Amino acid sequence: MYNRSVRPFLTTRSLAPENQESPIHFLTKPIISYEYFYLRNHFNYPTLKEENFFFSIGGEVTQPQTFHLYDLLQMPKRKVLMLLECAGNKRSKFEPKVYGEQWEEGAISQGVWEGVSLKDLFQYTGLKAQAKEIVFEGYDFGEDKSKGKYLSYKRSLPLSKALHEDTIIAYKYNDQPISLKHGAPFRLIVPHWYGMASVKWVKSMDVVSYSFQGPYQTEDYVYYPYEDSDIDAYPVTTINVNSIIKAPLNFSILKKGEHTIKGIAWTGMGNVRKVELSLDHGQTWMEAKIEQEIKSHYSWVSWTFLWEFHKPGEYTLLCRAIDSHNRAQPMEAFWNRKGYGYNRISEIKVKIEG
Repeated sequence: MYNRSVRPFLTTRSLAPENQESPIHFLTKPIISYEYFYLRNHFNYPTLKEENFFFSIGGEVTQPQTFHLYDLLQMPKRKVLMLLECAGNKRSKFEPKVYGEQWEEGAISQGVWEGVSLKDLFQYTGLKAQAKEIVFEGYDFGEDKSKGKYLSYKRSLPLSKALHEDTIIAYKYNDQPISLKHGAPFRLIVPHWYGMASVKWVKSMDVVSYSFQGPYQTEDYVYYPYEDSDIDAYPVTTINVNSIIKAPLNFSILKKGEHTIKGIAWTGMGNVRKVELSLDHGQTWMEAKIEQEIKSHYSWVSWTFLWEFHKPGEYTLLCRAIDSHNRAQPMEAFWNRKGYGYNRISEIKVKIEG
């Protein structure tokens, strides 16, 4: 535990809109409180009014309806312990550099979300046979200067993902009402997908029979493999297998002797099967001890490795996670011009003094 008289703080990436990184290297518990949960916004925060406590469901449904927060509180609730990771997490590490918020490693946090499964919610409205996707719109809106127009935040999910039992409309986080900055009163929570899918301040759900083409669906949150071409582009969805070395910090100076290397690892497919470390640039790997502190399909795992440094000098420490689908962190990141999904093998450098 850190000394509470010395507290970590979020790291500011921008103020308008507000984007802040979690102090992930200094957090020791698997459940992250609001004060340390990262913030990712496209616009300024909406002002909460009475109408914000309603959302509508329409389109290709048999019975359009409007729901109030009180309605959801009367329905069967579902709790999901889940991490959220911004698709741009670690963007600052790409080479060549890419434009966008220069996130380091702190655009990730996790906790317990509580709400109602969309699968249960749509039992009240029904779905027509031609239903294909559900378009979610948030109350947040404003000028997107990169696009030169005023927009609201809209994204869609295919029915197969939207109707997963753990895709929920959440109204609580860690047993408390969701805060305004994190999407109150309603936030979509989508397991195993990057955070852009978990729309905040949900205003409406429109069931459509076509593939939604909104700008935050088909322009942003798309992998573009080439600098000057859209060839082979495809959408950002599932979280890549990834890890962070939390301690020691990069470029630390340490004394000769035993040191416990600590970190976290996560994946958007299955679960983390193995975490390995290397001190010889990946020629050989040694397995770390995984500590599953909490039982969840959607959380990170903590890991530790006891290393004894006998000889003074400078060392490069590599870490890679491997999931149950045999996806492993690569030696080189998949470069894409908007800087999404960075998951190159984690690396720190340390100096050992005698």
